[in-house]
Amino acid sequence: MYLSIKGLSKSFGELEVLKDIEVNVEKGKVLTIMGPSGSGKTTLLRCLNALEEPSGGVFTFEDGFSLDFDKKVSKQDWLRLRRKSGMVFQSYNLFPHKTALENVTEGPIIVQKREKKQVQEMAERLLAKVGLRDKMHLYPHQLSGGQQQRVGIARALAIEPELMLFDEPTSALDPELIGEVLGVIKELANEGWTMVIVTHEVQFAEQVSDEVLFMDGGYIIEQGPPKQVLKEPKEKRTQQFLQRILNP
Repeated sequence: MYLSIKGLSKSFGELEVLKDIEVNVEKGKVLTIMGPSGSGKTTLLRCLNALEEPSGGVFTFEDGFSLDFDKKVSKQDWLRLRRKSGMVFQSYNLFPHKTALENVTEGPIIVQKREKKQVQEMAERLLAKVGLRDKMHLYPHQLSGGQQQRVGIARALAIEPELMLFDEPTSALDPELIGEVLGVIKELANEGWTMVIVTHEVQFAEQVSDEVLFMDGGYIIEQGPPKQVLKEPKEKRTQQFLQRILNP
């Protein structure tokens, strides 16, 4: 197991967004999180990347690193948590004044202080990997949404994370561009990356996931293999959600 999450909670003032979340992230597997808007999916993902501070609960990693959010967490531990994962956002979040290549090299050179020449070579390899070898010197405004998102994936991979996090990576894309991004994520899954993906793409989730969580109201309502959760859901709330998505 890569990560064990126990009793995770998150509140914004009076509003409790995550309630007693317990889940294991298996090494080399794909965990997909689904559920309606406001169910807590993105907040859960942001807690994994230290973009949100959990209100309570414990993270325990396979290397023995553990964080107890019922106690004060040191700045060093926050940084250590953040360095474990690469995040791909739904709205790309690229630097508009930097080329695709510069967007990918920024983190490793500026934050991780890695050697510029090696980072440059690695970034070129990663952009080739996501099908953008010929676009590396273009700026975000010169790229389609799908191409920008693929730069975002290359950028997340460049920091050499243990865990890849995807927050609805296709929700901002036109329908004809969705396939090119999902294709890259599928390739990463086949390579054995440990991934947590928030998505509404049911067919994709079925193809790529090892486990699916369905969330609603800050709780995990149902979890299990994709065939069970997406094809034969036990819970009425899961059934209603899937029916609405598949038969809009």
